[in-house]
Amino acid sequence: MKRRYPDDREAALVSLLKHFYAGELTDGQLLRALRRDVLGLNQTRYASLVGISRRTLSDLEGDKSNVTLEVKNRVYRPLGLEVSLLPRKRALLERALTITE
Repeated sequence: MKRRYPDDREAALVSLLKHFYAGELTDGQLLRALRRDVLGLNQTRYASLVGISRRTLSDLEGDKSNVTLEVKNRVYRPLGLEVSLLPRKRALLERALTITE
């Protein structure tokens, strides 16, 4: 397992989220990359950490699973993320993500 420092993990997380929001990654691809590249955990360890079976995690990462919102939130919680609503239209998403002070 490759050791990552907090700043490196955060940079990897932000980079992957940008690719996800741009539509370049599916939910499953994002989860797999976050698990491996940000946390450095294999499927067995991560599934145990979040309290699901390795098979369920594998199905989620393969975009083959239909799980509850509660399970999805449990899966993303160790990454500081939660499942929420986002606009489907790219322009509206960009407007919604623009932070004004």
